[in-house]
Amino acid sequence: MRTAIFGGTFNPIHAAHLVMAREAADQWSLNRVLFIPAGNPPHKHAGTPFEHRYRMVELACAADPRFVASRLEEGAEKSYSIHTIERVRAGGDDVFFIIGSDAFAEINTWFRWQDVVRAVDFIVVARPGHPIVSPAGARAHRLDTVASPVSSSEIRHALARGETPDELPPAVAEYIHAHGLYRSESSQ
Repeated sequence: MRTAIFGGTFNPIHAAHLVMAREAADQWSLNRVLFIPAGNPPHKHAGTPFEHRYRMVELACAADPRFVASRLEEGAEKSYSIHTIERVRAGGDDVFFIIGSDAFAEINTWFRWQDVVRAVDFIVVARPGHPIVSPAGARAHRLDTVASPVSSSEIRHALARGETPDELPPAVAEYIHAHGLYRSESSQ
């Protein structure tokens, strides 16, 4: 089975995430894309509790049968990509890793980054202002068809102002409003 790991804080998940996953699944014949909200990310503060972020991912994943919401990084332990990759590879899958060019440019700061580079094929999504620079030994494939300037932080700011951005899947927007998420700048 060809599986892609798509991790992040997903705070909140939005349409650009879904487009990236769909394009990657189509271009690399992926059987499934695991959307894995970080439980305790080492490089940034997640803000919104894991359960809310997971539930929003679960709702968004209903858009495509290849998309699967995963709890692999749930818990207080630091969410290191190599641990997640090892768990997925233990199932015998060919593993791809969807990543933005901004994060890919910093991969050499990751825990056991050389093991990460050896373990997966990367699908690198071009992000404005971030050239794709591949470390030695990385198997990197460019995904240039997606160039979305949308960011979760911009969406959170809009929600704090009382707006509902078009980039939110309707079910995710409903969940956010029902649970009062992102109402103020201080909740981010």
